[in-house]
Amino acid sequence: MITTVNPATGQQVASFEAHTDAEVDQILTTAAKAQTQWRTVPLEERVTYLTSAAKVLRERQEQYAQMITLEMGKPIAEARSEIEKCALTLDYYAENAETYLAPEAIETQAEESGVVFEPLGVVLAIMPWNYPFWQFFRFAAPALAAGNGAILKHANNVPQAAIAAEEILRDAGVPEGLFATVLVDSSKVAAMIADDRIAAVTLTGSTEVGAIVAGQAGNSLKKQVLELGGSDPFIVLSDANVQKAAEVAVKARFTNGGQSCVNSKRFIVHDSIADEFVKHFTDGVAALKVGDPTNEATQIGPMARANLRAEIDGQVQRSIEAGADLKLGGTVLEGEGFYYAPTVLDHVKPGHAAFDEETFGPVAAVIRVSSTEEAIRLANQTEFGLAATVWSENREAARQVVSQLDAGAVFVNGMVASDPRLPFGGIKKSGYGRELSSYGIREFTNIKTVWYGPNYNG
Repeated sequence: MITTVNPATGQQVASFEAHTDAEVDQILTTAAKAQTQWRTVPLEERVTYLTSAAKVLRERQEQYAQMITLEMGKPIAEARSEIEKCALTLDYYAENAETYLAPEAIETQAEESGVVFEPLGVVLAIMPWNYPFWQFFRFAAPALAAGNGAILKHANNVPQAAIAAEEILRDAGVPEGLFATVLVDSSKVAAMIADDRIAAVTLTGSTEVGAIVAGQAGNSLKKQVLELGGSDPFIVLSDANVQKAAEVAVKARFTNGGQSCVNSKRFIVHDSIADEFVKHFTDGVAALKVGDPTNEATQIGPMARANLRAEIDGQVQRSIEAGADLKLGGTVLEGEGFYYAPTVLDHVKPGHAAFDEETFGPVAAVIRVSSTEEAIRLANQTEFGLAATVWSENREAARQVVSQLDAGAVFVNGMVASDPRLPFGGIKKSGYGRELSSYGIREFTNIKTVWYGPNYNG
């Protein structure tokens, strides 16, 4: 059985029968057949289905937002924003896919030569619980526009979101079977990856799971896009606007309860302004409203699962034992549900769990440095390389820092966020490949070279 547990109460609210092996086999057969027809549909027609899906999402925004909040505990206001972001991305690709997939002429000795972009086939999408709609639709919009089919294996604690994804595309008119959700245990994924009807794989999830999926896909020589963990640095240089940096830092760390790979996690602050930053930051964190995620005023809901809360608490306690200074929080909150107090740790150093490990929850680590060079060194002293933030009032100084950071994205004087107009992805153990923008839509295409010589019979 695949079950939904409300993280605000710890109570099971729904359960679903897992698909059998025979049912999965039929789903894959149907998807492969549907995709062979879908790839022949003109692009200008394919993108109309994206527009229709965006319309469905907006019409049912409240219904799906409530579903997100019920299944993974996101505050309702953030859940509504997630649905709208999905709709915006569908609209974006409906408007831009034709440009991004247009054939490219390249001058060679041939009479005509260049590149065309053709679909790969059916893509297996293995998706996480933390943004149960967004993570899927940011993949699905470009993949479907490019002529691919898709199978969704969602995290098993959000089965209703997984079922809803299929419902949305079906109601938008997407051909039957081209996209389908499979409700299966994770142990069934390897067989799907190896199946000849699956052409490629995309995963958003932990680095540990990413390594497993990469190995399985590699054994079958199948294309992968992996968006994995992060321990993003938020660097505050000595000339930064400290109050503004601290204000944005609160949102950058605690959005979605800190349960995002692209949340800032390590706050690397110059000694000269560190005390001021920590005061503003801690005051901002202390003001966050923790509570029932269905309440409009709530800013921090429960963590998604009990084991995740236990893991983050263990990281906090180990960091304190190693010498970190607890400024705020650091406790499991009493009562029902999986709540953890928003936490700020100061004087965190390499060797502390809060520095060395990805902290996936409402915990911020402040690291003090004496120079810009030290800030860069510590920012890069991690196995991850997803994104980074730099705060400085000197644009040229900021550019120098940006050029030395190991990250797939760097934001200056602002919070890291995904945007359909910009590529999204990481390096090192944060994964490879890109989602969104023109780069994302081409990830699951055959970039085919075409070369025409002369006609020899006139």
